[in-house]
Amino acid sequence: QVQLVESGGGLVQAGGSLRLSCAASGRTFSISTMGWFRQTPGKEREFVAAFTWSTSTLYADSVKGRFTISRDNAKNTVYLQMNSLKPEDTAVYYCAVSQPPTGWGTTSKEYDYWGQGTQVTVSS
Repeated sequence: QVQLVESGGGLVQAGGSLRLSCAASGRTFSISTMGWFRQTPGKEREFVAAFTWSTSTLYADSVKGRFTISRDNAKNTVYLQMNSLKPEDTAVYYCAVSQPPTGWGTTSKEYDYWGQGTQVTVSS
């Protein structure tokens, strides 16, 4: 059974930073894509960033230059460093794993496993 556990969410003022972590257990994730998505009430889950099995990184235009995704295969952990946060970044953030990877990792349907989500709130 695969489990993903996110941590690091919270309340921060606009312009501040947060670092999200997602620890995976149960499988070997070196040949996988790990990604972050976010969702606000009444909206679909949207892509934020992905770290592919080929070590490429992809970002949504809305976070490019502010967010950085990284992963530590030895720890089966993926991170999302979020800087220069804006109120519109407020959402529940989910990490996910696509194994085996079936695409670029930018759509939710590509992912097989999901974490429970962590709330990020950015105040103005």
